[in-house]
Amino acid sequence: MTSSVLPFPEGRFDDGFFNIGRERGFLPKYDPAASLPESFSALQGIIDEMPIYVDEENKKKGLLATKNAIVSAVDTLPNLIQLVEPLQTTCEEDSRLLQLLFRAYAFLTSAYLLERAYHSQSPDGKYGKARTTLPSQIAVPFDAVAQKLGQQPFLEYHYAYSLGNFVRLDPNQGYHWTNLGMACKFSGMKDEQGFIMLHVHINSNSGRLIGGMSDAIEGARKQDNLKLCEGLADATSAMIEINTVRRQMWTASRPDHYNDFRVFIMGVAGNHSIFGDGVIYEGVERFEGKPQQPRGQTGAQDDIIPACDIFSGVTKFYPTNKLTEYLFDLRRYRPIVVQKFFKELQEEVDSSNLHKVISKDSRALGHMLKFVQEIFVFRSGHWQFVQRYILQQTKHETATGGTPITSWLPNQLEAALDYMDELLGAIGDEESADEEILKIKVAQGTRRQVLQRQMEELQKASFDANKVYQMNAKGHVDEEQGLNEAKETRCENSSAFEAKCPV
Repeated sequence: MTSSVLPFPEGRFDDGFFNIGRERGFLPKYDPAASLPESFSALQGIIDEMPIYVDEENKKKGLLATKNAIVSAVDTLPNLIQLVEPLQTTCEEDSRLLQLLFRAYAFLTSAYLLERAYHSQSPDGKYGKARTTLPSQIAVPFDAVAQKLGQQPFLEYHYAYSLGNFVRLDPNQGYHWTNLGMACKFSGMKDEQGFIMLHVHINSNSGRLIGGMSDAIEGARKQDNLKLCEGLADATSAMIEINTVRRQMWTASRPDHYNDFRVFIMGVAGNHSIFGDGVIYEGVERFEGKPQQPRGQTGAQDDIIPACDIFSGVTKFYPTNKLTEYLFDLRRYRPIVVQKFFKELQEEVDSSNLHKVISKDSRALGHMLKFVQEIFVFRSGHWQFVQRYILQQTKHETATGGTPITSWLPNQLEAALDYMDELLGAIGDEESADEEILKIKVAQGTRRQVLQRQMEELQKASFDANKVYQMNAKGHVDEEQGLNEAKETRCENSSAFEAKCPV
């Protein structure tokens, strides 16, 4: 393979909506439109009236607040397939419209199916039964849109719930989560807005990450160790900022309000207690009336950590088990252009002999260790989100993407720890004296002990979620660090619900 792929030239990974590269990272190439064009007003009208709270501040409630109201609304919706069929992804204007249609139909699908589960959930947070037949006026046009985009006809992270769902409140300001609203909503509460829009804020730093990876690979290919180390340092710096933004989750969305919208992002696969054998897509001929089991929207569909794993080589330390199979299965729930990016990133890592070149340079090894450390910190923080936002709030232990919530992230955390041990063993004496590297070395044993104790508790039939969270080592509690960082910002206010931060 030639060296033409990296640094990523603008336009190589462009599907009309995303254009992956240094400029936009994994964010869309333009801000998504807030609503559909007038010809789809019947669909847009339901989306606008759908959230539990249409206006949280004034306590104005929408369709999802009333049992079965969404059914009555859908009964009036015409089948818009004739407007969908002519659209082509080869036309950028059509690509933009297809994204908006995918987003709208995805939200309506999940709202229609899961409204029943929301209204019948038990006091301890166990979700009720969902509807399992999607009416043809949703199913047929949604499937047509999904096929044109190469996606499953179900709510996902890129085109629908997160990266394709933001609206800048002030178009002249940036992508700080406090400046982002949601085009489509389930709960309509600020907790949902903060939770999802923070992911957009995180990805606003992904262009720097891709640039650093690109430069490091180019340095390895040219045997230019200075450029290699500079690229690794830039990628690490981007990940440090990404983790700093990620920790703002603790102020952006309150853990005890996650259940207000979590049920609506549940997938079918792995959630038999909600969906039984699956969902019938009424009128979709290719499914032949058979139940379908797509995975649900999940932050695990984000592209930052998978790209980091490929670039760094963490993938080589994934254990061979069902959880790793889930990890790779999630790739097909990403846009085709993202799948292409992952494939070519792996090819470039291999053809440049990146890891071999790094192994011969102690300074480069030190940089890679610090980079993998940030991967671990990201996953560790995510694991603590799971403990506070899910395990302490609900008895439904299957993740929205259909994976087992208590073992999914520990599986990847152990892979990062194993790789860090190998890197520590390979680093020379001079680099080993680096203060940051010494801290990582000291922390390794504690991290493993904490994870082991947590897994032992979680294997109990009636585990104590509070105990699991309290096991997190002092100095490594993500929530404390996030709240402390929030206090140090220029806002001087850790409440996301009162903050008026400049972006």
